[in-house]
Amino acid sequence: MHEPGSKQDSRKLEFPRETEGLPEVRKSELVELADGDEFALEIIPVKKRIGDATVRMLAYNGSVPGPTLKVTQGATITVHVSNHGDLEATVHWHGLRLENRYDGTHDTQAPIPVGESFTYRLQVPDPGAFWYHPHIREDYGQELGLYGNILATPSESDYWPPANYELLLTLDDILIEDGQIAAFSESETTHVAMGRFGNVMLVAGEPELALEAKRGEVVRFYFTNTANTRVFNVVLPGAQMKLVGADAGHYEHDELVDEVLLAPSERVVVDVLFPDAGELELQHKTPEHIYRLASITVADGQPEQSFAEKFARLRTNRDMAELRERIEPFFNAPPDKTLSFVAEMDMGVPEGVPVVYVCPMHPKVVSEEPGSCPECGMKLLARAAEETTFVCPMHPEVTSDKPDRCPTCGMKLLPASLVEAGGGHGHDHHGESHDGHGEDEHQHPNGGHQHQHGDSEHAHGTAQGIEWEDDMVEINRKTTPANMRWKLVERGTGAENAQIDWTFRVGDQVKLRLVNEMDSDHPMPHPFHVHGAGRFLILARNEVVEPNLVWKDTVLVRTGETVDILLDVTNPGRWMAHCHIAEHHESGMMLSFNVDP
Repeated sequence: MHEPGSKQDSRKLEFPRETEGLPEVRKSELVELADGDEFALEIIPVKKRIGDATVRMLAYNGSVPGPTLKVTQGATITVHVSNHGDLEATVHWHGLRLENRYDGTHDTQAPIPVGESFTYRLQVPDPGAFWYHPHIREDYGQELGLYGNILATPSESDYWPPANYELLLTLDDILIEDGQIAAFSESETTHVAMGRFGNVMLVAGEPELALEAKRGEVVRFYFTNTANTRVFNVVLPGAQMKLVGADAGHYEHDELVDEVLLAPSERVVVDVLFPDAGELELQHKTPEHIYRLASITVADGQPEQSFAEKFARLRTNRDMAELRERIEPFFNAPPDKTLSFVAEMDMGVPEGVPVVYVCPMHPKVVSEEPGSCPECGMKLLARAAEETTFVCPMHPEVTSDKPDRCPTCGMKLLPASLVEAGGGHGHDHHGESHDGHGEDEHQHPNGGHQHQHGDSEHAHGTAQGIEWEDDMVEINRKTTPANMRWKLVERGTGAENAQIDWTFRVGDQVKLRLVNEMDSDHPMPHPFHVHGAGRFLILARNEVVEPNLVWKDTVLVRTGETVDILLDVTNPGRWMAHCHIAEHHESGMMLSFNVDP
């Protein structure tokens, strides 16, 4: 976390955006590494074409995403990282339960200065898709392209259902303004309220990804959400999807699904059957938009081997079923620790003029007194009301210089600027956003699985308790750690963020209760990530027992939701836990805890 500088400094000191003389981005490669192998990873600036813009990015080994490292479960590899980027760096190996000194945080190593290097020794004890990314100025590094996958192939040959082949796809968005990636201050993080939403979707680093398959093929997709803050809801109309795994392994039961939800840093493993030839779209579907992520051409041919019949079988995995029996006592046990997620927002009050208090998320909500928005619970922000023209939202011809009521309908008159701003999101999203769907598109029916929860009763005015877009663009842009404080608060002690003092022992099983408070200046969902001290199981959401267990390292805690997790502590050292919205992490929404041998 970096201390915020002055507003003047933040305008003057920006990370570089020029592209002259930079090498062209390379195609990402798959690198297979055996136990004991070594690999060199370099952080360098590159230039990349995104739509009509040529932008400066940062890359691992010259590609976005960086190289995929394919290793066998149980292997240990050595990675030599050299830093030729813009600032000091670490590399965090997200989801790996490795030796603490190689976790890649400021708790475990000195940052790598520009021009220097550091060697990591990576243990890969679990199967699944993991990833690597910066842990210093995550908001900047991840947005600029510093992310890559690690594919850990299971030591058991039948761990996954059979598939014709596997495909790893990173899901990301990037904010392009005036032909460049929107500026970053060197001295402070911005967009701290909601995180930096992008306006261009990138899949495997590409805005227009084209894939191919054959009719009758089963393809295993490993999805990784590398975005700073966006939650992706992935659908694939015209194909059949079977959810088989998540962050660090397979589910208790295979499950046919219509959609899979990924919060920042989560991974999902989905087997897809293509029953018919044709042109398909991989899509990100929200209650208000459908974005094309990739096109898939399904050829009218037959695969060498058909797994369609086996695809229809929904397996139960014995190891996870037996695990449910072993952890049964924890479902109804009280939590060992409880964390609340809370925001404090202080945008100041205009002096010497009358003010009104306005919700940045719902601009039509205006009050003459401080308070919270009745629709989403967010703190109302003060805005000058002097010399304001007030207008009726229902009858815009009715205006006044006072916040009177409309003589036609009786509605309270609102500041004209708020009425004008109330109709849209602020970013135009490039590349195949299909809007204007019928009423059914907005209902977005859901089932009971963790990837398809029904609407929370505290839905923050958005379906599923999720903020799908940046609904307060200009205010979000102005928020920094100086005026927006995100906090993890330990119930009982009141300790916040870095002041939280926990110590566990190897072998402990710790029940953590995560409470996303509505009594907060900005209630919103948070992806909570625990570093390699262990892995955890989701036990329950809002006291509803989780029906399908899987090993996780990140969990999305929706607005107003309470989630119980069971942390299986396996590795000694000092470990971090934090919100994986990059801007929230940079604002201090993190804690560190000790694990004794």
